[in-house]
Amino acid sequence: MPAAESRPLRITSGSRVGPVDAGAVPRFAGPATFARLPRIDEVTDVDVAIMGVPFDSGVSYRPGARFGPAHVRESSRLLRPYNPALDVEPFGKLQVVDAGDLAVNPFSLDAAITAIQRGAHGMLERADRLLTVGGDHTIALPVLRAMAHRHGPIAVVHFDAHLDTWNSYFGAAYTHGTPFRRAAEEGLLDDSGCLHVGTRGPLYSSKDLTDDMELGFQIVHSREMDDLGVQGVAERIADRVGNRPVYVSIDIDVLDPAFAPGTGTPEAGGLTSRELLAILRSFAHLNMVGADIVEVAPAYDHAEITGIAAAHVGYELLSAMALR
Repeated sequence: MPAAESRPLRITSGSRVGPVDAGAVPRFAGPATFARLPRIDEVTDVDVAIMGVPFDSGVSYRPGARFGPAHVRESSRLLRPYNPALDVEPFGKLQVVDAGDLAVNPFSLDAAITAIQRGAHGMLERADRLLTVGGDHTIALPVLRAMAHRHGPIAVVHFDAHLDTWNSYFGAAYTHGTPFRRAAEEGLLDDSGCLHVGTRGPLYSSKDLTDDMELGFQIVHSREMDDLGVQGVAERIADRVGNRPVYVSIDIDVLDPAFAPGTGTPEAGGLTSRELLAILRSFAHLNMVGADIVEVAPAYDHAEITGIAAAHVGYELLSAMALR
């Protein structure tokens, strides 16, 4: 029997079941779970569950993020077990699983938000931490409700070209531009530990910034990256968050369209993928209780540029959780 055929199909570490072994099954073969990790029904204990939310009924411009979870999974096939930048094997330290997708109502925002909140609650009964892949940014609100139910008010580090603290759009209170205003109003956030990173582009008026500040957010603008550098931004985040329970929310449009064209509301002048990944590696020092990656819209992607960036964002978040 050839050596490749005699190898175990999965990489294991103690009781933890890891990804499919690429030396036994080629990366382009088999079902596309995130990083080719086991499904949630294939293990008993779960440290981190990766949950897809294929929902984009809250978008205000380009639709298509409902196809984001499947695209990110497909783009994650090349992820490998060892992260040399952090010197950690995240899938050996943590039992990470792919929990599949929530089935949410594509026609009713209210019904979808209720279903996402219920699904996140249920997942947190199984797993210590949750990494959610959207979907548009509306999904952050119901996930934050579930997180706050478990941890109390939490700090939020929000990577995005946009503030997402607007009050409404066309009279709708729940859209991908309003989740953090609603979360602040509902008392879900620790307003002494929240900040946006990578914000840029035109606003409706200067009042947008005033309202955002009154909700408790600080801002590290994209234009500050050149002066602060990755280390300076990481220090700003660490100083703001401290040891609070923190939820990291990443809209892929925080990246410049050169690095993430497949998104619904692109803005020029964003972070590079290298800058974003380096900042996320510093989160090994944070008390990260959950995270999301949203607004990947594959219809506007090319050669999986955006999907690959999002997959690596997820990998660095999981690696940081493993070190913590």
